[in-house]
Amino acid sequence: MSVRIHAIAREINKTSKEVLEILTDRGYELKSASSTIDNITAESLVEEFKSNEITSTGSEILDGKGNTHQSKSDSQPTKIPLVKSKEDIEREKREKEEQDQVDKENQVPNIEPDEEEPEQSKPAMAPPPPSPSKAIAPPPPPVSAGKPKIPAPTALNGDDKTGTSEQDGMVEGNLVIVKPPIVVRDFAVLLGLKPFQLISELMEMGIFASMNQTIEEDVARKISKVKGFELEIKHRGERVDQPKVKKEKIDEDDASLLQLRPPVVCILGHVDHGKTTLLDTIRKANVVAGEAGGITQHVGAYQISHGDNKITFLDTPGHAAFSKIRERGANLTDVSVLVVAADDGFMPQTDEALKFAQRSQSTLIVAINKMDAKGADAEKVKTQMQERSIPPEDWGGDVVTVPISALNGDKVEELLDMIILQAEIMELKANPDAVSEGVIVEARQEVGRGPTATGIVQKGTLKIGDAIHSGDVYCKVKAMIDDQGKQVKSAPPSTPVNILGWSGVPAAGAVFSRSKNEREARREVEEYLQLGKEVEAITDADGNEESSGVDALFAAISKSKATSYKVILKADVRGSLEALQGSLELIQSDKVLLEILQGDVGPVTKNDVQMANTSGADVIGFNVKLDNGVMGEAKHLGVQVFQNNIIYEIIDLIKENMADLLEPEIIEKKTGRAEVRQVFKLSKGRTVAGSMVMEGSITRNKGARLLRDKEVLAEGKIDTLKRFKDDATEVKAGFECGIHLEGFDRYEVGDVIESFELEKTRPIL
Repeated sequence: MSVRIHAIAREINKTSKEVLEILTDRGYELKSASSTIDNITAESLVEEFKSNEITSTGSEILDGKGNTHQSKSDSQPTKIPLVKSKEDIEREKREKEEQDQVDKENQVPNIEPDEEEPEQSKPAMAPPPPSPSKAIAPPPPPVSAGKPKIPAPTALNGDDKTGTSEQDGMVEGNLVIVKPPIVVRDFAVLLGLKPFQLISELMEMGIFASMNQTIEEDVARKISKVKGFELEIKHRGERVDQPKVKKEKIDEDDASLLQLRPPVVCILGHVDHGKTTLLDTIRKANVVAGEAGGITQHVGAYQISHGDNKITFLDTPGHAAFSKIRERGANLTDVSVLVVAADDGFMPQTDEALKFAQRSQSTLIVAINKMDAKGADAEKVKTQMQERSIPPEDWGGDVVTVPISALNGDKVEELLDMIILQAEIMELKANPDAVSEGVIVEARQEVGRGPTATGIVQKGTLKIGDAIHSGDVYCKVKAMIDDQGKQVKSAPPSTPVNILGWSGVPAAGAVFSRSKNEREARREVEEYLQLGKEVEAITDADGNEESSGVDALFAAISKSKATSYKVILKADVRGSLEALQGSLELIQSDKVLLEILQGDVGPVTKNDVQMANTSGADVIGFNVKLDNGVMGEAKHLGVQVFQNNIIYEIIDLIKENMADLLEPEIIEKKTGRAEVRQVFKLSKGRTVAGSMVMEGSITRNKGARLLRDKEVLAEGKIDTLKRFKDDATEVKAGFECGIHLEGFDRYEVGDVIESFELEKTRPIL
């Protein structure tokens, strides 16, 4: 708070000019009687002058100019006049006139002392000095035409506290600092405006406010910008004069913040070479028994403890259809364990998995499995490794090779020791306190849980309540479940967890990152979707330009005329759906066009059936269940719904359904050949060819053709077949017979009669 000079002068019974001179000599920068000083300095000045007026023993008295002089008598006290003199009355009159002039100039109501009685009715007594403890009410702050000048902080009595630390607003050059609520009257003073001017500005913006009303922060910023000021709003609890301290951004990848993390190991290899059996032995759980057809069709993520160390394992499918999943698993891992059966050696999927491991530049370990099987030959496998430029260690190479038996558990512990050793050499580290990031290994739609995703945390620590985003979906982590089915509250680096709380099913292989809050995660998803739309629009524009012309027209016409087989795919997990779609895209046919109208995860619903009915499609469910009432709806609408748990059987089923759309192919099958030896003429101009059956058999009512010098003269049905004088149904090779073709009588010796039959066969795509 602040006090005006003329108010201080009235309290200490001096003129404003005298008080200005005293304060100017003491180093204050003041211009007129309407200038202000802080209340602490004002109270100190009032107490100083009051003590000098009432003292009776002091030897020095402060004059009006701030100087001291000796009293007339050291033994006599200073007399204070009890009756006003003529000079006092004139001085008070001058002060009143000065005060009236100042108040008129500043348009500030004059603060008058209590109304006195007329001088005629009471003696002219000097007013008693106010009590030192009485507070002086500060008048409103001054209003100047330009930018207000805030007094410089002044130290009082050796104290560093400033007189402006408790104000709700201050100006530093072009910077205006305020605390909300922003009142119109106070804000106008800070901007160097009169209140009615600010009210006029607000009315132009369509805002009607009085002097004592508050305005919004964004409105205050706009007005400040127009008036050439920068506005900084300090909310309650923040000191206005507190300097800004910029937090140094911490490098999350700083080596001092990194800590050792468990290795992520991928189990790769050909189907039925024992990958899942090996993992089953390690985990002491039967996983293969739960897989349809005895083959892994999902990516399993597990973490085990070996001694004082932890290892995270990924089990990938071995079937050819799951090549993308195997590649994704290899890219996520630090160590790739290539399982090779000792009795089979390297197979096609083994070579494919080897390429994935080499491409991901992860450390390779070869586990030669099935050493207990008949015909096991570890040296044969090592020879094949040498041929593929991955020589084993005992042959002078650098690839660790461990012969094991996953079924019996032989040397599995040694394999784990080798994995830990490789991890120690690699010095795998991560920052557990960084912003959490990871990769989606698998995603699915679960009944009762909604969309869930198995993810591996790569950096930071994922906790319940965190907001994360991945592609076109976001998640407020409601729960996390480990591979043992137990709920966990946090997941440090290299930990696989099943995450619940997604807005949709994320894409397998996508990266997830933590956001500040759910709103920020939703905004990241919106930006991703908007970017996708822009890219799609650009792609469509380029595609339309490239495909324009006669070629595009003919392509569209041929596509419209081609027979098409439409399907709606439903799978249990995102990875299986991806593998199934990839396998179906490999089906090439010039006769039938395969159209995948929709692919999604989760059970088959009535909506799927209704969509299939509208589009004329079949519903293909891979390892999924049907919602209640789906089969009844499908029968009512005539929609075919196919279900299967094994991927290669699904692929074969779709191929058969595509072939059924084509017309059956008619194949001519030759059944016999006869040679004409003699021609017999019958009554009514009919003739019969006496023939010898040379090959096969001749059957009545079957198709036949007559050839003369390799030229077909007639073709029709055999309507007469006789063995001597008796009718015959069939005559086999080596026997004679009489043959007559329907509608033909011009036989000659040496003609050849060939019989055949037509068979319908399933067309080939």
